[in-house]
Amino acid sequence: MVFKVEKQERENSQNLIRRFTKRIKQSGLLLRVRKNRFMAKEKSPQLAKRAALRKEELKEEYKELAKMGKLKKFRK
Repeated sequence: MVFKVEKQERENSQNLIRRFTKRIKQSGLLLRVRKNRFMAKEKSPQLAKRAALRKEELKEEYKELAKMGKLKKFRK
């Protein structure tokens, strides 16, 4: 999507920039870009599996620490 705004006769640069920003806002492009700005990429299946296994290991470790009284609170 390309936006081309040419300077009109007797138009100052501020008005040109104002017209350009207005056109960008009306297109909705700015909203889409801001929405996707922090979008995380999906993990590969191998990485997702590794992360899930690590999470389970940590959960078990926390349970053991909670049983021994080394942790103050543990959510189940």
